[in-house]
Amino acid sequence: MSTSVSWATAWRIARRDLNARFKGLRLLLVCLFLGTGALAAIGTLTGAIESELEGRGQELLGGDLEIEVWQRDLLENERAALAELGEVSGGTRLQAMATAGENAAPIELKAVDSSWPLYGDLTVGDGEIAEAPKGNEAWLAQGAIDRLGIGVGDTFKIGTTELIARGIIDNEPDRLSEGFQLGPTILVAEDIPGQSGLLAPGAMYQSKYRVAFSDNRDPSEVQESLEEQFPNAGFDFRTRDRASPGADRFVSRMGEFLTLVGLAALVIAGIGIGGGVSSYLEARRASIATLKVLGASSRDIARIYALQIGSAALVGSVFGLAAGVLITPLLAAALEGLLPVDSGFVFEPAALAIAAAYGMLVALVFAATPLLRARKFPAMALMRARIVPLSRDGRALGWVLGGMAGIVALALLTARDPLLSGGFLLGAVVVLGLLALLGWSIRKLSEKLPRPRNPLVRNALANLHRPGASTGALVTALGFGLSAFVLLAAIQSSINGNIDQRVPEQAPDYFVLDIPRDQVGEFRSLVTAEQSEAMIRTVPALRGAILAYGPEASMTRVADLEELPEGAWPLRGERGLTYADSLPPGNSLVEGDWWAEDHSGEPLVSVDEEFANAIDLQVGDVITVGILGVEKSARVANLRRIDWESMGFNYVLVFSSNAIADAPHNIAATVDLPENADTGPLLRQLVRAFPSSSVIEIGQVLGEARVILGQVGLATFAAASVAVLAGLAVLIGAIAAARAVRTYDTVVMRVLGASRRQILFMQLAEYGILALILAVVALGLGSGLAWLVITQLFEFDWLPNWAEILAVLGGGLAFVLIFALAGSLPLLRAKPAQALRAL
Repeated sequence: MSTSVSWATAWRIARRDLNARFKGLRLLLVCLFLGTGALAAIGTLTGAIESELEGRGQELLGGDLEIEVWQRDLLENERAALAELGEVSGGTRLQAMATAGENAAPIELKAVDSSWPLYGDLTVGDGEIAEAPKGNEAWLAQGAIDRLGIGVGDTFKIGTTELIARGIIDNEPDRLSEGFQLGPTILVAEDIPGQSGLLAPGAMYQSKYRVAFSDNRDPSEVQESLEEQFPNAGFDFRTRDRASPGADRFVSRMGEFLTLVGLAALVIAGIGIGGGVSSYLEARRASIATLKVLGASSRDIARIYALQIGSAALVGSVFGLAAGVLITPLLAAALEGLLPVDSGFVFEPAALAIAAAYGMLVALVFAATPLLRARKFPAMALMRARIVPLSRDGRALGWVLGGMAGIVALALLTARDPLLSGGFLLGAVVVLGLLALLGWSIRKLSEKLPRPRNPLVRNALANLHRPGASTGALVTALGFGLSAFVLLAAIQSSINGNIDQRVPEQAPDYFVLDIPRDQVGEFRSLVTAEQSEAMIRTVPALRGAILAYGPEASMTRVADLEELPEGAWPLRGERGLTYADSLPPGNSLVEGDWWAEDHSGEPLVSVDEEFANAIDLQVGDVITVGILGVEKSARVANLRRIDWESMGFNYVLVFSSNAIADAPHNIAATVDLPENADTGPLLRQLVRAFPSSSVIEIGQVLGEARVILGQVGLATFAAASVAVLAGLAVLIGAIAAARAVRTYDTVVMRVLGASRRQILFMQLAEYGILALILAVVALGLGSGLAWLVITQLFEFDWLPNWAEILAVLGGGLAFVLIFALAGSLPLLRAKPAQALRAL
């Protein structure tokens, strides 16, 4: 009984046989490079962002806890409660207009006290640390300087107050927590808005107070205590753990999507690995048989070639990890301004270890079957493998199942959303099973079909079911590869569709905020005098928080809810409120009736249909809101369907005028000018006549929104491209593997008199039949996955461009046929005598 060679001896034999350039294993290298590189880049980027959000939470928020309230300052008892917690910094935020000579610009006015910032540093110019502005000083963002046409040291006005531009903001430590802005930031002292006449009763402004705790406190517990102490104050809270909820949600969604892309790339790459290892061992068939003839045991064969394949897998994974680290700065640059991530190199050991583990486990799962097949069979069977194909080795199933269990365990233990990752892996197994079933069905169907009269078509059809046919491998590879094309095209076109729909080309030219109620007529006269064809719409603008809702006898208090119902976002903090005598434009009634214009009875309210369904609100129920600390209740008169895609005033709650009109408030307006009208003169007139009002140019806002969505689309495109590249590698590998098997068939055909043209036609016919069948499968599979990503992960509308998707799928089909043709050319150059001697 022979003894097995040692691992050292096996490695010496493996190293001698292994080409320094990994000839024959390059597909395995490429597939693992793409898969591990994608996961490394994704894990590194998301890890770096999450570390920034977690480690810099106090700086990003500007405190340990933030309290925000609309249209009023904090009361003395509220300030006293905060002062007991630690150092407090307060101020206001509002939209305003800045002017300098004939130039005017809508800006975000940020008024802060001398304690700001509690954490981090304000830097100006070339990184110089600055203090909060004092007196009439102001720090301006570069965009404000440019639009006003001024320089450092020049003067400008906000409202009726003249200010001095002290410098240009370089880094505003709490910028991310402020959210989306409608203009560049200008920092001023806390008393400037009041001096400028911008805080009159009814004006739209926010009071923000940040607290730096004096001792070690749990922000969540402090928030709960304040909510119990001031249940009807209308406070919005943020804590250092969730300094930027929008960024948290974006990172979570994007991280989930990117992880799925990485796993998809690895699954697709795994198919390529299996094909690549099969091709490599097929090329080494004679060497394996020779080793067995010379006395090598099956264990020796397994060790030698496992070392070769493992070495190639390790090299591919290491290069993939390095590429993932190197590409992270490019992804960070694409997301610059959206998220707090350094554009330099980031090293996340945990993310790299997870990516490497995934890569090696996938290599094990897909390489085990061909490796164990070569291990099991005797030399004579290997010598005759091209004529009498080897049967499958049942023992490989144990290795495959063990590797798959490792992948599932790793996914569930490391995933942000284990259910999502587990569902994806289960779906991948189901898809692999369906494609395997499809491959088997194609073989059986082609075997039972009537034999065509054309001998070339007959041979092409026979190639699908003959012994040793690679139909199953081709169906799996083509199915996943073409699905990757469809997935990328569907995601990208749907994101572009959302940009076009959610950020429309046609919108009002201006939004105007804080028009005094007694000056609406003057406002209309000024606009029509400048632009007689301008369309003007005005609405009362108030802010309030929903405090309770439901049947009058058993109302639900929002403060008592441990978790908000799905889709009930209007319950979170204060929201815009208005009142109207008629149904707002762009709205349609779905239940109930609108009240009369002169309604003077019980206060009524109209509610958005989607919101009503989310909280199970019915017509006849009651809603209580808090406006400036005063509770007001109204009965639900009707439900409306709102066209949220219109760039106009859309309110979840619209009250009858007798319900809330007595609360202090101002008027908001939209102004739509004739096409190609010059907007500059009207803007200057409005700023002069209404210095306390804010004029927002919609074109600038839409441009910023398109840039943000464009950045998201670019990052998504770059990530999904990895799956497409993996799909391309798999397609190339599958065709190359099939070419190696067909050398013998081609030689026999040529000996029997077949011309090169006939052989090429048979190849194209075979691949054409498979490609057309799988194009339909790929269209359904790829678009289904894209629908899940767009609607469930990103929560966008499903708006694919089917013409674009079909064009991309057609390009994928053309690629398959062209590469199949190119892969057949070497077969025609094979010399029959030499090829037959090699059997």
